[in-house]
Amino acid sequence: MTEPSPLPGDPSELHVRISYDDGLWDTPQADTLECWNVAVLHRRRAHGEHHEPVSSSGCTTADCSSCTVEDVVVGSMTFYRVHLDRGRNAYWAMEEESEELYETAQVLLDPETGSFTDEVSEQLEYVGSALLVMNRVTLDPPWRGHGLAAVLACEVITRLMAGCRAVACSPGITDLSSHRLTARAEWDRVNAKIAQGWESLGFRPYRDNVYLLSPASQDLEEQRGALRRHLAELGGSWRAGAS
Repeated sequence: MTEPSPLPGDPSELHVRISYDDGLWDTPQADTLECWNVAVLHRRRAHGEHHEPVSSSGCTTADCSSCTVEDVVVGSMTFYRVHLDRGRNAYWAMEEESEELYETAQVLLDPETGSFTDEVSEQLEYVGSALLVMNRVTLDPPWRGHGLAAVLACEVITRLMAGCRAVACSPGITDLSSHRLTARAEWDRVNAKIAQGWESLGFRPYRDNVYLLSPASQDLEEQRGALRRHLAELGGSWRAGAS
């Protein structure tokens, strides 16, 4: 089993930027699907002419003239808010958008109505009408293996799930560039670890690798506090090692 590498910077300086690019298209497809892009940024402080990385407390004064700050992109996420009650039939809107979304639609939605199937509806409390799909979550390799994807995704889901009846995801490897995942056993191990991370947020397997989370559940809010504490502990460990 491969141990995670040391973090390349203070994880307490990670933050997300959530954006929605509205093309002002007056089409049923645009009314049904909203694509939300998330940039994962690390606020990097460098001190001196050699730009050596330092922690946020590394300078003697907050306005140190030798310290520069920049936000570096270290990951990204893509979410879709799918409106089942406006625009076009959501089932076919998802089919047109991408193969990944179509696979989710085939499991959760009725192709005739574009609404949740009766079987899915029975498992969900009625707290909204839309579907939020966590489509892709990627961190740069140096930031992986420490549970940070779950920490960051939890914050984004909390902000985007208002008005949604369900949150869905399909856990699995999205970055196929890693050469160490050539062995089947290692591939399965990493996929299982990814699924475990999403289950820690309250996602539960439904069918065909589609996992569901109910916004009405208290699991997400309870885990949010635990994940924030985990992030604080990682930051404390990193600063202790860097001092």
